[in-house]
Amino acid sequence: MRFLDFEKPIAELEGKIEELRHLSGDENVNIAEEVQRLQAKAERMLRQTYARLTPWQKCQVARHPERPHFSDYIGRLVEDFTPLAGDRLYGEDPAVIGGLGRFRGYSTVWIGHEKGRDLNTRVQHNFGMARPEGYRKAQRLMRLAERFRLPVITLVDTPGAYPGVGAEERGQAEAIARTIETCLDLRVPVISAVIGEGGSGGAIALAAANRVFMLEHAIYSVISPEGCASILWRSGDQAKEAAEALRLTAQDLHKLGVIHEVVTEPLGAAHRDHNAAIDALGERVAAELEILAREDGAALKRQRRQLFLDMGQHGLQ
Repeated sequence: MRFLDFEKPIAELEGKIEELRHLSGDENVNIAEEVQRLQAKAERMLRQTYARLTPWQKCQVARHPERPHFSDYIGRLVEDFTPLAGDRLYGEDPAVIGGLGRFRGYSTVWIGHEKGRDLNTRVQHNFGMARPEGYRKAQRLMRLAERFRLPVITLVDTPGAYPGVGAEERGQAEAIARTIETCLDLRVPVISAVIGEGGSGGAIALAAANRVFMLEHAIYSVISPEGCASILWRSGDQAKEAAEALRLTAQDLHKLGVIHEVVTEPLGAAHRDHNAAIDALGERVAAELEILAREDGAALKRQRRQLFLDMGQHGLQ
């Protein structure tokens, strides 16, 4: 496991536990009690550390390369997933994956950012930074879902839309705006979850939903702390201060009314236990889907628009 900077004491302790486990094969050495004591201490340290994470530390956790990605959620939650490619205008964008599948008895459309797991797949998926064709593909799939009365579930995990010259030439801003417009206009249930990073318009394009969830250690912001620091202080060295000011944690955004609910992650965050994190989100999505499936199309549209109209009317206590 890759440990973050603030996890170094935990890493050292878990390293000692692993060494003792190797020694436990020696019949003349009985160290089970010592291992058990150290495990309890490691769990206590882990609990204390993650109970008081700073916003900047949460940014690090949200970006952890071993967090479960879109493909992991699909593999565990969705049966018979059939990916659909292309925007029918320009081409295919691997940074956004979408398709049809069965979820807890419902036929559904799933759309989400995919960052990739290793260097090759990260390059293939452009680190989760979508181009215009990715967002236009999302629009196409959303309209397909509306045509066949299928709920839409989106998973957000992107540092932001791709800012390259080619993307701008093909209308990046227009594609994002049209995707938001499409989300708001749908007459079927839309549920969104920020599972890692939710960066800028590239994130909100898939998160204009009836219900917006965030995992406990995810982040959601108009700009990255580094980008904010480079604008305000002309230096990325102030990223920690920017993270504090941006109010980008799930807990702050819930207080501000930007999201509906914070989904608890397993101890030590989602990268330590993929299945537990995925199952927890799956339960919340399933519960909300059962409620929203009973609403008519007009009511669903009103709910979505009201979420944005209500933003800014909430304050931190």
